[in-house]
Amino acid sequence: MTEPWRNPLRDERDKRMPRIAGPCGVVIFGVTGDLARKKLMPAIYDLANRGLLPPTFALVGFARRDWADEDFGQVVYDAVKQHARTPFRQEVWDRLAEGIRFVQGTFDDDESFARLSETLDKLDAERGTGGNHAFYLSIPPNAFPVVCEQLQKSGLARQQEGRWSRVVIEKPFGHDLDSARELNNVVNSVFPEESVFRIDHYLGKETVQNILALRFANELYEPIWNAHYVDHVQITMAENIGLGGRAGYYDGIGAARDVIQNHLIQLLALTAMEEPVSFNPHELQAEKIKVLSATHAMEPFDLTTARGQYTAGWQGSEKVPGLLEEEGFATDSRTETFAAITLGVDTRRWAGVPFLLRTGKRLARRVTEVALVFKRAPHLPFDSTMTEELGKNALVLRIQPDEGITTRFGSKVPGSAMEVRDVNMDFSYGSAFAEDSPEAYERLILDVLLGEPSLFPVNAEVELSWEILDPILKNWGSHGRPDPYEAGTWGPPAAFEMAHRLQREWRRP
Repeated sequence: MTEPWRNPLRDERDKRMPRIAGPCGVVIFGVTGDLARKKLMPAIYDLANRGLLPPTFALVGFARRDWADEDFGQVVYDAVKQHARTPFRQEVWDRLAEGIRFVQGTFDDDESFARLSETLDKLDAERGTGGNHAFYLSIPPNAFPVVCEQLQKSGLARQQEGRWSRVVIEKPFGHDLDSARELNNVVNSVFPEESVFRIDHYLGKETVQNILALRFANELYEPIWNAHYVDHVQITMAENIGLGGRAGYYDGIGAARDVIQNHLIQLLALTAMEEPVSFNPHELQAEKIKVLSATHAMEPFDLTTARGQYTAGWQGSEKVPGLLEEEGFATDSRTETFAAITLGVDTRRWAGVPFLLRTGKRLARRVTEVALVFKRAPHLPFDSTMTEELGKNALVLRIQPDEGITTRFGSKVPGSAMEVRDVNMDFSYGSAFAEDSPEAYERLILDVLLGEPSLFPVNAEVELSWEILDPILKNWGSHGRPDPYEAGTWGPPAAFEMAHRLQREWRRP
């Protein structure tokens, strides 16, 4: 496997300097989809614009469309102009456009993959891409096996000395434990695990990675990051959008499979894991696997979980339809658009601390956060009237949209009386740093090209997350319909009852 190209002027000890990808190319399957148009193509341009791609980089699109290279180039150009985060520079585009190619074909056609192999050989010769190719499967999961098989038959997946072939897979990684294992077996029969990159775009977010910096670079927090001081942890991903036009993907999958199995359980792992020996990918993955191995769903599920389905309501000033009125959804659909679960982590650090995870569509606002809610202080010097407006201390890691960290603590109210009330101390990424955070797909695509797997879940993480979630999904499957909740609220009453039974309260961010 070739080492990524390095700036010869760079001091190897200085980790602040960016690493630049070596000679390589990316093949995108599914270039006509929204993900490719809105995220992947713009991210590739932004990487080129930041000087993080080699000048001879190649981008190949594969689809059924009857396009020439120029037609696909125009598609990429339009996507870049509309969705790129960095300013458009003609010289950057001209250099990138020189390496753009298109291959017409279908996934089950041997000839199509023969043409793809021929195109990549020509790019190796003309552009010097060195036989290094990343195959991005921006396609439905049921197409993964046939594409992997074709990549193997055509020799494109072959691992050779001095060059690399890698595969990038978008979620969902199966729909339960058995299907995830089957998918892993199919992919690993073609690509070794170190060449498989499962994209969870949340792990590419700067504020998610900052969980590690906050915990392990600051002596302030680590001593209280445990069951002695933490009462419970809430992990929330709320969206204020509905599912209009997404029935084909979402119906039958639901909120738990779509978000909790990957994004939220990964956030739990980063929050609850022990300190790794180093940030070497294998050390980091080992700690995540250890904590996920100790994580379980708390029972009985009818008391510790809740699910819901949004009905018509008001989203701000807009009247919005319910799920069953959205295009493509059957009137008897049992797909949940809200899911809340309670997990326990059986380690010395977290024994007895419930982790409350929730996600939903058409909620009151868009927000993703991890909140550590601390135990109450004894308040011995104070009488009850002095602290009646004081809640529990909290440390809130805001993932989106207003990235930052909030600390909630008690402070004396100005005046002659001793009265303590909650106040917030706030850190905002936007005001603290002049640099813009890179878009998650920029970071993750660059890591694929560098062969840097730290931010990508491995087989064991995927399978363990399904082991945690599967019992809940099976229970829900035999217990009727999700509870209704009005669009624009914070979910069904059952979710608040679930928290109350645990003697906790959900935050309303």
